[in-house]
Amino acid sequence: MKRALFICSQNRLRSPTAEQIFSSWPEVETDSAGLGGDATVPLSSDQIAWANIIFVMEKAHRNRLSTKFRSFLNGKRIICLDIPDDYEYMQPELIKLLEAKAGKFLRSSS
Repeated sequence: MKRALFICSQNRLRSPTAEQIFSSWPEVETDSAGLGGDATVPLSSDQIAWANIIFVMEKAHRNRLSTKFRSFLNGKRIICLDIPDDYEYMQPELIKLLEAKAGKFLRSSS
């Protein structure tokens, strides 16, 4: 089972979209959070502990994640998707990008 955590800034558009679309994939559990101070769901160390693969939307998120949660990231696979904050929640173009960039890491190996 892959436990995928999606992280963006505010947890309002990109990461909740990713959480939603990949939640129906076989052998994938999803969660999402934001790194901003006013994120809808602020990232917690419990979420990091739960995840076995972490996706960040931008390099700045990877940097902030490493700074703020360094001690919790040992052995965690962190993938930067390079998706800018240019999309609305569940926007078809965002869904296509997420499926193309994150999907290859989440497909069942069977």
